[in-house]
Amino acid sequence: MSKLEVRPGHETEQALLDAAERLLVEVGASGITTRRVAEEAGANHGLVHYYFGSVEQLLVRVLERFTERLIERQRQMYAADTPFLEKWRTAMAYLDEDLPYQKIWFELQALAWNRPELQERLVRVHAEWRDVLTEAFAPVHEEVGLDLPLEALVSLVYTFNEGIMLERLSGIERGHRELLDWIDGWLERRTQ
Repeated sequence: MSKLEVRPGHETEQALLDAAERLLVEVGASGITTRRVAEEAGANHGLVHYYFGSVEQLLVRVLERFTERLIERQRQMYAADTPFLEKWRTAMAYLDEDLPYQKIWFELQALAWNRPELQERLVRVHAEWRDVLTEAFAPVHEEVGLDLPLEALVSLVYTFNEGIMLERLSGIERGHRELLDWIDGWLERRTQ
């Protein structure tokens, strides 16, 4: 993912991204139009196409921008000189804090199911998250004593997180606390 360059109109571009981010969380992708984003941003609706090409491309850029921020946070957290268990607990606490991102992620996954050009960009976001998890779990992979390849462990954790996020967005939380507590206890026994 490329960082946004500072150029003329950068403030308008950021305003459109901010507006689209708010709308994705508030009304979802299906409720967003070029005019609605522009109105929310206080900009001319033609600027959506000027900066992004389409509303869909704008929405994917929202996801990429949000992901850049969260991945930086995750990398810093995992690089800290603290025990892995504390890092795990912090990461699990983010499941509660990052609800806006989770909604954006799932909204755009659904949007991309029938749009290969969007799917490619979401696959890159997915790969970035997997890279973060691979880097985080590599040092403790053998320590916890799992007879599971690292790539499989990353898939398990990634899929586990997505499952919890999707259920929570659907209003389902039954068993989550018990599962997280069990994993926490298991990790505590394995990493102490």
